[in-house]
Amino acid sequence: MDRESMEFDVLIVGGGPAGLSAACKLMMLASEKSLDITVCLIEKGSEIGAHILSGAILEPRSLNELFPEWKEMGAPLTTSVSKDEFYLYLTSQHAVKLPQWAIPKPMHNEGNYIVSMGNVCRWLGQQAEALGVEIYPGFAAAEVLYNEDGSVKGVATGDMGLTASGEHKDSFMRGMELHAKYTLFAEGCRGHLGKEIIKKFELDKNKSPQHYALGIKEIWEIPEEKHEPGLVVHGTGWPLSESSSDGGGFLYHAENNQVFIGLFTDLNYSNPYVSPFEEFQRWKQHPRVKQHLENGTRVTYGARAAVKGGLNSLPKLEFPGGLIIGCDAGTLNSVKIKGNHTAMKSGMIAAEAVIDGLEQNDDASSELTLHARIFSESWLYDELYRSRNFTGFVHKFGFLLGAALIWIDQNIFKGHLPFTLRDDNFDFSLLKKAKESKQIDYPKPDNEISFDRLSSVFLSNTNHEEDQPCHLTLIDPNIPIQNNLVDFAEPAQRYCPAGVYEIVEEEMVSRFQINAQNCVHCKTCDIKDPAQNIIWKTPEGMGGPNYPNM
Repeated sequence: MDRESMEFDVLIVGGGPAGLSAACKLMMLASEKSLDITVCLIEKGSEIGAHILSGAILEPRSLNELFPEWKEMGAPLTTSVSKDEFYLYLTSQHAVKLPQWAIPKPMHNEGNYIVSMGNVCRWLGQQAEALGVEIYPGFAAAEVLYNEDGSVKGVATGDMGLTASGEHKDSFMRGMELHAKYTLFAEGCRGHLGKEIIKKFELDKNKSPQHYALGIKEIWEIPEEKHEPGLVVHGTGWPLSESSSDGGGFLYHAENNQVFIGLFTDLNYSNPYVSPFEEFQRWKQHPRVKQHLENGTRVTYGARAAVKGGLNSLPKLEFPGGLIIGCDAGTLNSVKIKGNHTAMKSGMIAAEAVIDGLEQNDDASSELTLHARIFSESWLYDELYRSRNFTGFVHKFGFLLGAALIWIDQNIFKGHLPFTLRDDNFDFSLLKKAKESKQIDYPKPDNEISFDRLSSVFLSNTNHEEDQPCHLTLIDPNIPIQNNLVDFAEPAQRYCPAGVYEIVEEEMVSRFQINAQNCVHCKTCDIKDPAQNIIWKTPEGMGGPNYPNM
């Protein structure tokens, strides 16, 4: 059965801050230049914002540029940062509050807002549609399409209504081909098509490997008398320090008596017994953290990998027929621990280059060479350049010495040290053998502050059609048991924050079980599997989490 096709001037894959900002800017520039263009944006989630998960403190710089009157337009930025605290957690009971002068200047949050990026994206989606963008949620881009000359032609959405064995159900619907002069990939961290594009066009040639962290987040409703709107708390140290892992926690008092709380675990950790989910659950038990949550109610849960390699790991962004933007490329500022304003700016820069290409009637199969110049002259590039040594300092010198060097770099040299420190190790390659590692005895959940995985996944509103092809595929199905279980005690059962992977014992034989229904699309398995044997592919459109306001 042939696929139907649709033609557009520009196709955007992904309805996050990068893709939506690109869409809005495209229509604005087209209007200014009296260009009649068609822009289509597809999003695999059930709606715009359904798959968006971020801390989030939003630096409004990009939004100020994109919509200078965003306050009057009703953008959901209502809680400005009122108080900024940073703690070093020394043990399970003790923490030290660091003075503001000891914190690198880019980490200060004056003038920023505590937001739900899901709701910000919903608002951006409304603006994009009002400007004339065609938005199609529930359409998952499953395949990159290429022209005969090798340039990108567009994407094909996935087939709907297939059984797990690939048979057609009564509800079967063939995917559709979406063709465009230019395609922008804005899938977020570790986008599966972006990954293909980077590999095919060797966009990461001579670049350091990308580095990642796994962020796990909950939203709590707390008693009104404990609520401090605008309070921002960051911290690092315990419990990750016990396994010599990097990362840190955040706790933000948002609007409506809600607290956003989460923990980032850098995925360069070496102990295969580390469970980021369990680390988060026990971090909440620290008295400095627990005091904010007591007598509160957990509302929702989610998890998502985040890029943190910075400029050293940023691939070439241009390829024949399009661009890769936002966290799909890796534009997060790791010093600020913020990637939303940078993703938005990358989308806006992409729009400028695309409009120039359309205006000049450039051959779309060629690269948008203007993009590289606009990007290199932007404040986005300057931000990424100034923060380029962050990952190298932390990974090579550990937290304490690394933090001291970051402070010197940012506060004294303003990010302009006369050298660049790289980390050329892949995160997955750093796992030590299980026999060389210390097992970690995680406490059982108390179901008041700490919880188990399955009850957590339930709060993410995650759902996949059960009888569909598994979107978590193994290159070699024997590796989990024959290699990973023997060498690393099969870490997938611990690094996955959703209980997707299990080792099941049946008649004295171990079996690797994949519970794909639980998958929250965090992409950690695609990143951290030591054999690089797990390939995350898109499930049917509308599958995955349905975050209300993450």
